[in-house]
Amino acid sequence: MSEYIEIETELSDDGEQMDIDTNLVLSEDGVEVYETAVSLEEGSPVAQALAGIEGIAQLQIEGSSMVVTREPNAPWHTIVADISAALKDFFL
Repeated sequence: MSEYIEIETELSDDGEQMDIDTNLVLSEDGVEVYETAVSLEEGSPVAQALAGIEGIAQLQIEGSSMVVTREPNAPWHTIVADISAALKDFFL
């Protein structure tokens, strides 16, 4: 396990989805798809760690990457900061 977490982000052309790549293994069981924020609460441990983040509408996790779809008009800077903090709490 690395002593630090790297997070790289790329915003979709329409601004509603964010690709997030990390140096962490987020999922070893293939693709995890969460169609609602509520479904995160019953997902994998990583999904559960992200469940309380406001602004996440949908989430897909695969390997060391995730695709986040935001709630309308939710601020990306807040969502990314909250995801970063949740991953640090979970992994470190």
